[in-house]
Amino acid sequence: MTYSDPSVLVSTDWLADNLQAPDMRVVDASWYLPAMNRNPRMEYAKAHIPGAVYFDIDEIADKDSPYPHALPRPEQFSMQVRKLGLGDGNLIIVYDGAGIFSAPRVWWMFRYFGHRDVAVLDGGMPKWLKEGRSTESLEPMPQERNFTPQVDNTLARNLRQMKQIVERGDRQIVDARSHDRFTGKATEPRPDLPSGHIPGSVNLPFQNLQDPETGTMLPADSLRAAFESVGIDLQKPVITTCGSGISACTLALGLNLLGHKDISVYDGSWSEWAAQKNAAVATGP
Repeated sequence: MTYSDPSVLVSTDWLADNLQAPDMRVVDASWYLPAMNRNPRMEYAKAHIPGAVYFDIDEIADKDSPYPHALPRPEQFSMQVRKLGLGDGNLIIVYDGAGIFSAPRVWWMFRYFGHRDVAVLDGGMPKWLKEGRSTESLEPMPQERNFTPQVDNTLARNLRQMKQIVERGDRQIVDARSHDRFTGKATEPRPDLPSGHIPGSVNLPFQNLQDPETGTMLPADSLRAAFESVGIDLQKPVITTCGSGISACTLALGLNLLGHKDISVYDGSWSEWAAQKNAAVATGP
């Protein structure tokens, strides 16, 4: 079984062969949890894929939101990516330093703002380095390029919508966090948040969609089996969620590879849901 939509993922071989393509742009979207003890900006400055610009997930965000890296307004996104030389007519390839962790978030953001010509590098920087491919430390000086935002609201869900969906119980919600965070056994990395999950959701850790040896996305039949193993009906709408809207996008990427057409990400995810007064919190499997 092959991917239904392979265009959202590119191999390291493909990228190496096409690095000089005139309308292609490479983006380093590395971002890490505090517990990972890594500095993405410093790693980028030390070594990145030739020509790559650095996309700061915490800066290209709604800075007025109390929740981490919330989606910015269209005009802000347009202004900031334009300065990175990313715009209309570009094929954008996104990677990160963990493999496939934060890159899908930026892939999803571009799609949300109407740019569909965007893909994730399969295996990311770890695979690129393991294969001995070239890197550089010099930051490029991109020419600004016009970016025309066309928001696709079907790709995101907000708190109000999620409360209605949970009350109705008419949507499938899948959580990308670890099993222990989902069940409430482990404390949340963000202070003052209770552990547990959104009532009615199921758990599929995002790592379960990746080959543990190569860090690449699983083949299509294994991806399908992973979603079906937690009870997801691939013929029905799916909402993905996680801690703060990062790893939920890996689940969205996997569903896209399978050709699923009705996928949305809960942008605020657990950081927003669990912060509400009298939040509905479920625990256990």
